[in-house]
Amino acid sequence: MRFIYNCFGGSHSSVTAAGIHLGLLPDTRVASKEELLSLPYYDAQVSRDHGRIRFMGFDESGCEVYIASKKNMEAGYERSMRAFWDLVDGNQDKVAFIDTMPYVNIFMMIGGFMSRRCGLNRLGRAIVLFGTRQSYYKFIHLVNLVKSRLKCDAPEDSSQ
Repeated sequence: MRFIYNCFGGSHSSVTAAGIHLGLLPDTRVASKEELLSLPYYDAQVSRDHGRIRFMGFDESGCEVYIASKKNMEAGYERSMRAFWDLVDGNQDKVAFIDTMPYVNIFMMIGGFMSRRCGLNRLGRAIVLFGTRQSYYKFIHLVNLVKSRLKCDAPEDSSQ
């Protein structure tokens, strides 16, 4: 199974959820600002990164966890990705696309816009960190739902 957490820009909510999924962030308390900033790709994506699927790691069951940005594609994103998946793999049961946008709050939107689009990194980052921490328990809940509802069958060769 491959888990692909996706959001608008691939910099904050998808990275946070993937970090929780992988155990890079705590799942019993709100992560500190330092813990969030230590995540690969947190508040680091730029426009040329949109559309890329980035590997974050293997979870405790050996399944792959990725992040992606979907920009303005919304529902079309998953349809397009599933069509592509059919071309390269052919097994829809081996991939789960998890939309993290319903868990994004206004602080994350404003901070992300300021940081990633306007180049006001210091101010935008402070606001997006505040917002991420405000929604953090929602991300924990999402990851717990994903893990409980989707059976993770490790790949045959999980020695990677």
